[in-house]
Amino acid sequence: MPHDLAALLARAPVIPVIAIEDAGLAEPLAAALVEAGLPLIEITLRTPAALDAIRAVARAVPGAVPIAGTVLDERQIAASLDAGAQMIVTPGTPLALAEALAGCGVPVMPGCASPGEAMALSRLGFNALKFFPAEASGGPRWLSAIAGPLPHLVFCPTGGVTLANAPDYLALPNVACVGGTWITPKAALQARDFAAIGRLAREAAGLKGR
Repeated sequence: MPHDLAALLARAPVIPVIAIEDAGLAEPLAAALVEAGLPLIEITLRTPAALDAIRAVARAVPGAVPIAGTVLDERQIAASLDAGAQMIVTPGTPLALAEALAGCGVPVMPGCASPGEAMALSRLGFNALKFFPAEASGGPRWLSAIAGPLPHLVFCPTGGVTLANAPDYLALPNVACVGGTWITPKAALQARDFAAIGRLAREAAGLKGR
């Protein structure tokens, strides 16, 4: 794993995964997350506001690491970089996308859900992978099993990860961090309740890794 990616993933045990509908919320939301100890912030490209939200975080929130999530193709790679994304994450990674990611110039965490996908990505030089959807694909048992044949890989499991089961993932030696949506509930975002989000973020930041 490139040193800069390893250093990024070591900064916090949890990466908040956010589908943001209003880019105007991005700056105060990111500020609350950074203050609470979660500087890596994945903004998924699932909404029309996503790129503007990444741009706002990159420009206005010191200490934040804006991550473009749910990146599906080369066009979205370019748009994410133009918006200021400092890292890129994909839900899955076909070969053409993996090859485009290899030369994009920022840390990348491509997604996988099977040993074959993990092996193919490793051959292309990616040794830190997003495991998605984690709970539906085998959860901690899958990660524990794959550590034997593929001990050089580390993972960020995402999808179905909660405050309750995150410690089970973080206890595994091949898990660098987890991704979760529970830190930014939709109701709290709509209410602009950044104090509540901050409390959830501090709780997540206090989770213990390996």
